[in-house]
Amino acid sequence: MLALFTSLRKSAVIVYFSCTVYSDFLFNIAFRCRSANYNNATGACELSNMDRITLAGSNAFQAADGIEYMENNCVEEPTKLCEFKKLNGMILKTVDSVYQDVGSVDECRELCLNSPYRCHSYDYGDTGEMVCRLSHHSRATLADIQDPYLDVKEAATYELSSCYNVSIDCRSGDMVARIQTSKVFDGKIYAKGSPNSCVRDVNNSLEFELSMAYDNLECNVRKNGLGRYVNDVVIQHHDKIVTSSDLGLAVTCQYDLTNKSVTNEVDLGVHGDITPALSEEVTVDSPNVAMKITDRSGGDVMPSAEVGDPLALRFEILDKNSPYEIFVRELVALDGVDNSEIVLIDSSGCPTDHFIMGPIYKSAETGKILLSHFDAFKFPSSEVVQFRALVTPCMPTCEPIQCDQEESSGELRSVISYGKRRRRRSTADSHDDMLLVQTIQITDKFGFDRDGNKTVGNEAVFIPSSDPGLCINVAGLIVAATVFLSAQLAIIAAWTFVYQRRKLSQKLNQDNMSVSVSMPSGLSSNRTDSLCKLYDGYSSSHSRRF
Repeated sequence: MLALFTSLRKSAVIVYFSCTVYSDFLFNIAFRCRSANYNNATGACELSNMDRITLAGSNAFQAADGIEYMENNCVEEPTKLCEFKKLNGMILKTVDSVYQDVGSVDECRELCLNSPYRCHSYDYGDTGEMVCRLSHHSRATLADIQDPYLDVKEAATYELSSCYNVSIDCRSGDMVARIQTSKVFDGKIYAKGSPNSCVRDVNNSLEFELSMAYDNLECNVRKNGLGRYVNDVVIQHHDKIVTSSDLGLAVTCQYDLTNKSVTNEVDLGVHGDITPALSEEVTVDSPNVAMKITDRSGGDVMPSAEVGDPLALRFEILDKNSPYEIFVRELVALDGVDNSEIVLIDSSGCPTDHFIMGPIYKSAETGKILLSHFDAFKFPSSEVVQFRALVTPCMPTCEPIQCDQEESSGELRSVISYGKRRRRRSTADSHDDMLLVQTIQITDKFGFDRDGNKTVGNEAVFIPSSDPGLCINVAGLIVAATVFLSAQLAIIAAWTFVYQRRKLSQKLNQDNMSVSVSMPSGLSSNRTDSLCKLYDGYSSSHSRRF
């Protein structure tokens, strides 16, 4: 299509069509025709669904000799979600429409969007008080016009950048967001929570769509009330980054799930008067299923836990008189930050790793409740763990599935799980599946407080030194230091005692050699007391110095 725009004679007059006359080719064709190229030499007429507005900013529009370019100014364009850019200091010399007594610039904007022609720019209050001027021109259509703007310092022109019409098709198994734009779009559309798994790349198109199935966990469709499904969609122009020109949409599908009476009539080819023997009308409510994170017994709901705590996932039909039972499949756990995920129950209904999540079994109380045991776990980057599961009702009962479970010895053991994969059905029946979501906050047991410090106890602290990465246990260091000091004190005390005793012995020998003195019987105890006092005094003074 871009090749159709490589033709414009420099001296050609650009003709804007009247909405009631001119070439029938532009109005009696199968697609939305926006422009045409007419070759004067060959008489060939080329039609296109693109024009200078839809291709603004590209180099697809070129000059060519012998070609006349015509543009349809009456084609209907999207006018719902529109963005205008402000051009300061300039206004158009000529315009298409002038309105007086317009109350505000917003009213002038609405007049442009609802004009009977393709309005691409407007100005307000620059040529007179409460005056609104509209034009089908923009910078993209004025490239060949010399000085189309007046330079007015305090004035401003608002130029249409792009518009988007968004429609939601709510089908039995999915919701489809359909987008129409006024300017060719080259980028991507994706579900906000799943930019890599639920995405569609768009290449130079004016219309595109994104389908989001209710049973597709990757598209992050959420159930918000009875029969109400919501999701957030992002229209991103750049392939890698989000910019201010991107658009975020909240899309919703609402279904009427009230009780319905269904009757079937069968013509068996019997003619004449027939008295019916039995007429029966049955109304069956759709089951209302809840998923909860509870303690191991399935009783108390657990809003938070620590890693390793014994927990259980509880799936329950709230209406005890419901004729349905349920089974679970495709149970996944997701990180609350970067959407990292692990599969706990696969598409067949079997646990992928019984060390993380056990099989799904019926409660001893009733067949309306399913339980699965697990120990609390978390992702490294977040304390929030989100569980998502697909639950399918079946009537009157659900058949379990045999799963092979590997024991610690390496042997396989067959276990029963009520996560049976349902029989393959058509797309129209996919609304039977229910997507259940539940979150829990799980903290670790490392003992970090909110400031990132450890609590008092046996702790490991990083000690800066010349050897990077040296890690020392503080409690062990204290014990070792205490033992070392005690040993040193004991050695000093023993050395002091021996030294004093030796000194005293030498003194006594000298005394015995010089004179013989009769000593009282109490000298031995006094000497012992003196030595003890001497030891105690020395030891205490030495300890103080140490």
